[in-house]
Amino acid sequence: MASAAQIRKKHPGSTCIRAVKIRHSRRRGLEDQLASLKRDNDELNRAMYEAAQVQRRLCGPRYFRTDSYEFASEIFPVRHLSGDFISVMQLAGDLVFVIGDIAGKGLLAGMWFTHMVGMIRREVAEHGDPAAALTSVDRNLLLTGVEFPLTTLFLARLSPETGQVIFCNAGHPPALLIREQGQVEELNEGGPILGVISGAQFVNGITKLNHHDTLLAYSDGIAECRNELGIEFGTEQLLTFAQTLSSLDPNAMLFSLLAAAQNFIGSRDREDDIALLVLRRLGSREIERSETNCA
Repeated sequence: MASAAQIRKKHPGSTCIRAVKIRHSRRRGLEDQLASLKRDNDELNRAMYEAAQVQRRLCGPRYFRTDSYEFASEIFPVRHLSGDFISVMQLAGDLVFVIGDIAGKGLLAGMWFTHMVGMIRREVAEHGDPAAALTSVDRNLLLTGVEFPLTTLFLARLSPETGQVIFCNAGHPPALLIREQGQVEELNEGGPILGVISGAQFVNGITKLNHHDTLLAYSDGIAECRNELGIEFGTEQLLTFAQTLSSLDPNAMLFSLLAAAQNFIGSRDREDDIALLVLRRLGSREIERSETNCA
């Protein structure tokens, strides 16, 4: 009986053919695995994109205008899903809005988003009062016994008739109320970051949105944008731009602020999500023009 070595000597071509077939088989196997991984990745990206669209719809309207007020908001995620969020609702004729920041980015933050927004809307509907609502949210978070990401937010209730704003700030960057002549009020009153301190106290602040006044609420992602030298855009520069741009309509102001931050960082990628919310009370002439155009 011929040995393997003898067979290889007699038929050297068959050995080469087998080797080539093995290589082709391995290559096909690798190509199939890569194709499968690509399909899985495409499906994951598609699912994340669809989830991001749902998240944005749950955040409420990007823009709306009433007889006396104009409102614009937007979230700008670093990845598909954002840890920053915005929610808007009507309550007994008042406008309630919240802007928040859940620590982290991507899927984890996106999963907590729906839980937080649902809880906030439920507590606001029950209590009406921002501080009372956040006290209840804070207590519920601590009672879950689940380790959850740190969350800050600014919650406010506006009376359209009077312009009164009742607000509560839970460890969030203070919203800025920019008066017609450029003076700025920082809306700080509230309490600590949610779900950190047992028995934390939350209090309301009260202010008034007069005609031509603009309220800007934002997440820290815009102030913490860094340029190529590692220098932050910063709250002072944000405030300067906000004062300069406050006469614009809210939508134009919002995207102009984002553009200013983007120009500052240049080619460097953003590291954090950004959320912006702008609310402006129209002047009497603007209201008259609006009524004339509708007539």
